[in-house]
Amino acid sequence: MKRILGACTLITLLISTAALAGTIDTTSIGKEDNFSGGYALKTVVLDAGHGGHDPGTNWAGVYEKHIALSITLKVGKLIKENMPDVKVIYTRDDDTFVELYERANIANRAHADLFISIHCNANNSTSPYGSETYTLGLHRTEDNFEVAKRENQVIYLEENYKENYHGFDPNSPESYIIFSLYQSQNMANSISLAARIQQEFKSAGRHNRGVKQAGFLVIRETSMPSVLVETGFVSNANERKFLNSYEGQMKMARSIYNAFKSYKTSVESAN
Repeated sequence: MKRILGACTLITLLISTAALAGTIDTTSIGKEDNFSGGYALKTVVLDAGHGGHDPGTNWAGVYEKHIALSITLKVGKLIKENMPDVKVIYTRDDDTFVELYERANIANRAHADLFISIHCNANNSTSPYGSETYTLGLHRTEDNFEVAKRENQVIYLEENYKENYHGFDPNSPESYIIFSLYQSQNMANSISLAARIQQEFKSAGRHNRGVKQAGFLVIRETSMPSVLVETGFVSNANERKFLNSYEGQMKMARSIYNAFKSYKTSVESAN
């Protein structure tokens, strides 16, 4: 691990400032990497965060794992009903625990075209609210690091996590340096999807916290464009009530579906 991190330190000196930014400029939305002619987005993997003995964040009896699953299943249902040509795969469709590396393996084994991980946010302060979508990268802000650290700490619930993640320490900023090496070939498409999701949230009346980068293990190992969606803060009373309601979950699910539909149309029409 020390040898790898030493090499990564040199490589990170060559990474552009834009790639390291805490919040990403999405003005170039729609400029996806070109796919070869006749490309069709056939398979999407939907990942409901946490599950089983990993509840995720929870406030006032409201658990992230339940909200994430409900929204994820609603997104999948919308895709299946409106796009029968797209295969939807869930990393979990009930209240079970799935390791982070296995979630990525599910997508890789299926040769998926897209990976969307759905979560809820939280903060020690009850004031923050709104939705944000992450792509893989280094985090330049403490807030982004705290979100990634919280989501990655689930590995402590896994057996052999030191071997599975090659000594990765969710609490160590140095461990995240290696993230700059992953997913570079999929970055443009990941950012495009993330921007579309945030645009849809904004259109639905949700507070837009932007497209950001951070080191999430669950999207580090995927071999396709991948995003992690923080739908809102369960630590905020108003947002907790919204996210725990059927209407709120449907609004978030439809926004993600609309973004997926727009992204699919864009990449399939690219020359």
